[in-house]
Amino acid sequence: MRAAMPGAMKAVVAYAPGDYRYEEVEVPRAGRDEVIIKVEACGICAGDIKAFQGGPRFWGGGGNPCYIEPPMIPGHEFIGRVVEIGEQSTNSAGLKLGDRVAAEQIVPCGSCRYCRNGHYWLCQPHVVFGFKKHLNGAFAEYMRLPSRAIVHQVPTHLPLEAAVLIEPYSCSMHAIDRAGIGPADVVVISGAGPLGLGMIAAARLRKPAQLIALDLHDFRLDLAKQLGCDLAINPRTEDAVSIINDLTDGYGCDVYIEATGYPASVTQGIQMIKKAGRFVEFGVFNDQVTCDWSLIGDGKELDILGVSLSPHCYPKVIRGIAAGELPTAGVVTHKYGFAEFEQALATCLKGEDAVKVVLVPD
Repeated sequence: MRAAMPGAMKAVVAYAPGDYRYEEVEVPRAGRDEVIIKVEACGICAGDIKAFQGGPRFWGGGGNPCYIEPPMIPGHEFIGRVVEIGEQSTNSAGLKLGDRVAAEQIVPCGSCRYCRNGHYWLCQPHVVFGFKKHLNGAFAEYMRLPSRAIVHQVPTHLPLEAAVLIEPYSCSMHAIDRAGIGPADVVVISGAGPLGLGMIAAARLRKPAQLIALDLHDFRLDLAKQLGCDLAINPRTEDAVSIINDLTDGYGCDVYIEATGYPASVTQGIQMIKKAGRFVEFGVFNDQVTCDWSLIGDGKELDILGVSLSPHCYPKVIRGIAAGELPTAGVVTHKYGFAEFEQALATCLKGEDAVKVVLVPD
């Protein structure tokens, strides 16, 4: 089944760090068990920015293998409408032409040890939309969802600015799930970008004793307070560690969630967190981090919890956004057409008045 589709489309194609081009490419077609969507919008992730900058986590170097396989079309924070369903499609059970959908970032192989054990988000090949030439992303008018893609229906009444936050908010929800927040906890979230703001919204539902946001931009801290944090601190102008120590009678916070991807945020958290606290790491780094590792063990006996992607979180995030339990107002600050992708990336890099920057078809 398919709707009327052109033979060619416009897309942003990545060839090398800094070498991204707006080009005409062939429209993908649905093979057996596949779905084609017409892209409605795609957010720009911090990982997309670091890939554009040539980060070794993506292009190799510093002990990292090369993850990106160019030329590819970036973009994994997407929503779209179904325009073609392949024959004998199994991943599209219940889907019909015109349905609004989102798909999880990773397309699990289904056969590695992690997939067989149910940990699909840690799939050994770890193939994510928008980084491989055989799995193009959503900086394009149309996009192919392969048979193993994990597809979720999205309510049609959700505004674009809310629906496009499903992917980052799902990552945020997983971080909060990993943190195990309870009602007596003092929780600090470092970074009030889209992911940190999503974490604030999700953490508020756990009703911690104190929910505190850290960021270097006051306008983001204002938004953090609107989304539910009790206290907002700018470490550029305030001594965040001293403030948290004073607030907790010198013990430190129970939970520290690192959502910036900057080394200084890690060392700040190690200093700020209490003994036997829970340090949750989500940020993706361009540079390696050096800290006093002995504080993690002998000094404080910390629990260090890593966070990857968004397992099992899409359904509850979609419900939470639709019900208004996960507020989204003000998080999307900029929208650009695909042809304006260079300006969109520059806005992200500048960061002075941007939170979530979104690309939409021209």
